[in-house]
Amino acid sequence: MKYQVVNIEDVRWLLGHTGGFRGGYVTDVQVSKRRLLDEASGREVLAGTTVTVVIRYRIRQMARVAKLTMTGVTDFSMFEQEGADCSTLGVIQTELTDGKLRFWFDPQGELYVVCEEAQLEEVAAPSLEPLSLEQVAQWTFQSEMADWPTVTWLLAELDVAGVPCTWRATALSPGRHSAIQWEGDLLPESMQGAVDATGVHCMLYGPLDGPGFGVVLRVRGVQDRRTGQVLSLLADLIAQRFSGQCLVGNTIIPGGEWQNWKSFEQQRGADV
Repeated sequence: MKYQVVNIEDVRWLLGHTGGFRGGYVTDVQVSKRRLLDEASGREVLAGTTVTVVIRYRIRQMARVAKLTMTGVTDFSMFEQEGADCSTLGVIQTELTDGKLRFWFDPQGELYVVCEEAQLEEVAAPSLEPLSLEQVAQWTFQSEMADWPTVTWLLAELDVAGVPCTWRATALSPGRHSAIQWEGDLLPESMQGAVDATGVHCMLYGPLDGPGFGVVLRVRGVQDRRTGQVLSLLADLIAQRFSGQCLVGNTIIPGGEWQNWKSFEQQRGADV
């Protein structure tokens, strides 16, 4: 989802939707400056500053990754010393004064931004158990489309792609989130009969924050060549068929840019 924050009603929505990011933590802070050439003086002049803050937090049994992009930045500070860590959030504070948005990301003001407007991009999913050291791959996709992939569709597409799999549904549990539509494991046929075969765990949920759906793909245990191939292929199939946003780690990627991003990461030697 995307939401533009410009006026006081938008600020109220942001704080209500996120709960002020209470109990979350900042994972990334990026500052970019745009410069233009002043032909009269022959010098480059500052034409705008953008600050992007990525926050992981939980609210209403949902794990969320939010990217808050603040444009037209006129004041910014990030101050840490003597081992202080301003990444852990209590609850952010924000106000709109004289047409300027002011964000305090911690009570001490060690992470502080003044800007003209902000945009929230977010991917959310029902809270799952934390990834253990052995769980090395997870991919999340969120779309506002009304129709969503079915298990039958996934199996058929994998079969056409030459990677036939079988489906093993996850048993219902009393604490299961009400937004989850289906959940289970896809196992490549080549892994049938293997001891402790787990394959790729898949979960579809929705609707959430309005119309649409989300999909989480994750590898339980050590990712080998076969499970890695299935996860990568599933991500490609979903991103090609449905419009939306992908989440890898703390990076939110438009679905239309998924293939380019993946190719770039693979060239860098990343395991995608």
